Amino acid sequence: MNNLQLFSNIQKKKSYLCVGLDSDMDKIPEHLKKLDRPVLEFNRQIVDATAPYAVAYKPNLAFYESRGLQGWKDLEDTVAYIKTKYPDIFLIADAKRGDIGNTSAMYAKAFFEQMSFDSVTVAPYMGQDSVAPFLSFKDKYVIILALTSNQGAADFQYFTSKDNQPLFREVIEKSSQWGTVDNIMYVVGATKASMLVTIRESAPDHFLLVPGVGAQGGSLEEVAKYGMNRQCGLLVNASRSILFASKGPDFAEMAAEEGKALQGQMEQTLSEAGLI
Repeated sequence: MNNLQLFSNIQKKKSYLCVGLDSDMDKIPEHLKKLDRPVLEFNRQIVDATAPYAVAYKPNLAFYESRGLQGWKDLEDTVAYIKTKYPDIFLIADAKRGDIGNTSAMYAKAFFEQMSFDSVTVAPYMGQDSVAPFLSFKDKYVIILALTSNQGAADFQYFTSKDNQPLFREVIEKSSQWGTVDNIMYVVGATKASMLVTIRESAPDHFLLVPGVGAQGGSLEEVAKYGMNRQCGLLVNASRSILFASKGPDFAEMAAEEGKALQGQMEQTLSEAGLI
């Protein structure tokens, strides 16, 4: 999938919603825990309920790896389910990998060959040779951590260079030379929405994955105002506010309502920008 195809899906669904599949075993509805594969069934129902409103899904690998072999199997089967039933959906492995070249090559094979993800989040701290193996796969994306929404982001990401440029901007401007808009995206936290102006100065045409809307308090309107470009250029992620809208038997229906509400807001911002 390239930028034009992703933008086409956004226009078709009038949405740039990414649903984060942070499927915490401790938080899923109790009635599902009686099943043999509770997390897989939870994911299936969430996906079926929200697919009309979402253009992307983002499993956070920590919630699967923490459960060992069964968690990994649930992840593989969730990806296979989405790829089979909703082939136009963009799939993000929220893995935050980043290691020396030969190790990164193995990570890339795991996510792009074994599980057919469309993209993977990568930490760029080790530089170009740690990212390059992911970029060697056709029609796949590296989503580089640029400016995150956590409190600790201030520890390093705002360090300034001799020309008074913050580190996160140095990361974007340097890494954008490693690939193109069709294989590199950036993570920018929604709670830093006003900083999207600076981000867009360095990456005007790249897609941005924006977590933090919903339970983390980020403003969708501000993200659209400061971050949208001529091809939308945004994938806005919501996780807990959708996944755990209800802990009862109606969890899927309530997830659908939350997804539909966000899609409605996104449709309005797309319309105001003249993109639909």
